[in-house]
Amino acid sequence: MTPRLVVFAGLPGVGKSTLAARVGAALPAPVLTVDRVDRVLREHEVVETAPGVTAYGVVAALAEAQLAMGLTVVVDAVNPVAAARATWPVLCERTGAALRIVEVWCGDMAEHRRRVETRHAAAPDGNPTWEQTVLRMAEYEPYVGRRLVVDTSAGGDPLAGTLAWIRD
Repeated sequence: MTPRLVVFAGLPGVGKSTLAARVGAALPAPVLTVDRVDRVLREHEVVETAPGVTAYGVVAALAEAQLAMGLTVVVDAVNPVAAARATWPVLCERTGAALRIVEVWCGDMAEHRRRVETRHAAAPDGNPTWEQTVLRMAEYEPYVGRRLVVDTSAGGDPLAGTLAWIRD
C-alpha cells in the first residue's frame, strides 16, 4: 500500500485526538499531534510572532521524514484555516504519499460544550475553555475538497468506516 498522510482536522473537543489515536494504533502508524508540539515549545519559552505556526512546521517535518521511509503517518491538528491545510498536499506531492483528510465534528452543541468543559477542568493549562472554542469556531474556515466527515455525536463507532476510507 502506498504510504498515507492521514490528516485529522476539527475543533477542540470534537473527538479528533481520540479517533486519531485509535486510527494510529489500528494501522499502525505514528500519530503526530500539533497541540503536543505547541505545548513543548511554550514550555521551552519558544516565542513566535504567529503562535502555532512553528508547531505545524515541526509536525510537517517529522511527517515528511516518516513518509520518506515509506510509513503511513497520522497528523492530529485543528487545521482551522486554508493556510494551515495547504502544508499537507505539498508534503504528499514531495513524498508520493496519498493524502486522506478526516474532518471531525460534534454535531450536538451541548455535548461538544460538555466535552470541552470537562477537558478544561481536568487540564486547564493545556485545554481551551468553551469561550475560546467558540472563538475558534468563528475563525474555522469551511473545508473544501475530498475528505471524510465524521460526526462523533451521531452514535456508533466511526473507526471501521474511517479505516476503510483511509485504505481506499
